Amino acid sequence: MANKRIDDATGVETVGHEWDGIEELNNPLPRWWLWTFYACIVFAIGYCVVYPAIPMVKSATAGTFGWTSRGALATEMKAADASRAGLRAAIAATSVEQLGADPKLLRAAIEGGRAAFKVNCVQCHGAGAAGAKGYPNLNDDDWLWGGDIATIHQTLEHGVRQPGDDATRMSQMPAFGRDGILTAAQVQDVVSHVRVISGQEKPSASAQRGAKIFAENCVVCHGANGEGNRMVGAPKLSDAIWLYGGDRATLTETVTNARYGVMPAWGARLDPVTVKMLAAYVHSLGGGEATLAPAPQAAPAPAAAAAPQAK
Repeated sequence: MANKRIDDATGVETVGHEWDGIEELNNPLPRWWLWTFYACIVFAIGYCVVYPAIPMVKSATAGTFGWTSRGALATEMKAADASRAGLRAAIAATSVEQLGADPKLLRAAIEGGRAAFKVNCVQCHGAGAAGAKGYPNLNDDDWLWGGDIATIHQTLEHGVRQPGDDATRMSQMPAFGRDGILTAAQVQDVVSHVRVISGQEKPSASAQRGAKIFAENCVVCHGANGEGNRMVGAPKLSDAIWLYGGDRATLTETVTNARYGVMPAWGARLDPVTVKMLAAYVHSLGGGEATLAPAPQAAPAPAAAAAPQAK
């Protein structure tokens, strides 16, 4: 207080502090600023009374209005669900194979599936469904288990190698190297053969030896020409599409230790309509195939009187 003085140039009292000859003037705050500050204090107190604001041990003060952001979201979601109830009911009443018969219903199912895909599937298959190493690309026409909408629906509903689901897709490739079925040299010969039939290498003596080993150990699942087998989820080996990779190092790892990819059974996590919409969306991405037609029924035999007797 003893250091306060009146500044000669401005006629304003100083605050009494001095730093290297620099002093601070004790100018009063503008009235508009003070009143704004007081209004903010009043508003903050009112907000804490009206809305949930003060954190407690396990929750927060409820506020006199009883409003919460969670409650507001629940109300909006309920209204959105009500607006979609008719379409969801129509999708639920239509078999997945028959969705395409109603273009409007199919479009609604695809858009619903698109939204569900962004929430549940992009973590593995990517935002554009292009997949990644170990996660299939859903845009192409190379399918492990089948690409018609009914088969896609089955895969989504029951998953792949999903414990606890008796209808899950199940197959297991032997670990040819790890389990001693093939020697390291034989594994390399098989890899050479696979790379030849997939167009990555020219024929060689190693590939010729691998062809014989392939015929003895791999044809039962992958087919004589590496065309694959959807009944057991065996991938096609004669094209350029690879789930884990087609380079020599990756193929060696696959043949030696096998692969065991798992996909959740979404039927146990999502409601049936959402699973159906996901199937419609995945089928629409570009690689979807026509639904397999049932086998034709045999024509009835002619009248018994005209039929010859079997010997």
